[in-house]
Amino acid sequence: MGANYRAACRAKSKPAFISKMGDVLEEADESGYWTELLRDSGKVDEKVAAPVLGEANELVAILISSINTAKGNRAERE
Repeated sequence: MGANYRAACRAKSKPAFISKMGDVLEEADESGYWTELLRDSGKVDEKVAAPVLGEANELVAILISSINTAKGNRAERE
């Protein structure tokens, strides 16, 4: 996620930023998925998984908001 976010911040255009932020969103969601899988399989304790899942879900919400804002800003200029 971090490397993709850094790439998004260095995007050369608004459409590239939105696309790269979509990649970051996918990575955040995937991190949550794998954490759920580890928790559900019993490989990771719920007490360990819960804060990681919470953070992944918060990041997903933030990223969705950021992407929607960028899309809205782009639409206003068009």
